[in-house]
Amino acid sequence: MADSATNVDALWDRFDSQDYYGHNYSHLRYDDAEIIGIVADFFAGCFDRSPAPKRLATAIDVGSGTNLYPALTMLPFSSQVTLFERSHSNREWLSGALLRPQESWREEFWPAIAAGRPMYQPIRDPLDVLAGRAEVVRGNVFELEPDQFDVGTMFFVAESITTQADEFRRAMQRFVDSLVPGGPFAAAFMRGSQGYLVGTTYFPAYPIDVEDVESALAPLARIGRIARIESHGLRDGYSGMIVATGWKK
Repeated sequence: MADSATNVDALWDRFDSQDYYGHNYSHLRYDDAEIIGIVADFFAGCFDRSPAPKRLATAIDVGSGTNLYPALTMLPFSSQVTLFERSHSNREWLSGALLRPQESWREEFWPAIAAGRPMYQPIRDPLDVLAGRAEVVRGNVFELEPDQFDVGTMFFVAESITTQADEFRRAMQRFVDSLVPGGPFAAAFMRGSQGYLVGTTYFPAYPIDVEDVESALAPLARIGRIARIESHGLRDGYSGMIVATGWKK
């Protein structure tokens, strides 16, 4: 892969989903646990209203890959969850995981999401509930339509699909615009990423920091929080993680 790569240059259908899941999500890491705490608290605060809303939200997780925890953080508030994914191999993985979920989601990730949060605790079998509400949809972040969803997540996508600043910003814009005005969102990012291997295939990245996230979101959203997350030892070529929460303007 060239040092300068756009999103269309990446070999998304060669994404080794099993390798990526095994390396990143077969166990709950401390950095993901910190992100989960921030995001679950944010969504619980957004939807903790009286009286109860007349309907549950429609939700989207953009670029789900092999990561179910963003969708799980939206589960108590959502009647429908769209898992929006470009890679064929990842869509196949997602469809299989909804039918036969890996134990890490139930044994490690869901307890971290639900701990101390009353809105999550009534869900006794979150993976079964997710399977009943989720739809795996083929899609490219740059083709998202505006004003479609009530709540959304996008984890490790905008900065991890290109080396180009304009594509990073456009991915952010398309994601936020896909929500209805006032819709809450959470997004996570690899900080300072230089690109990454999945199996034997290289994928591009744009090295960002908090200032890049803030600059991209400011015209689009009322920002709730942007936080640096300490992260070490996941792979070479990055300097941490970032999580952002907010509401579409």
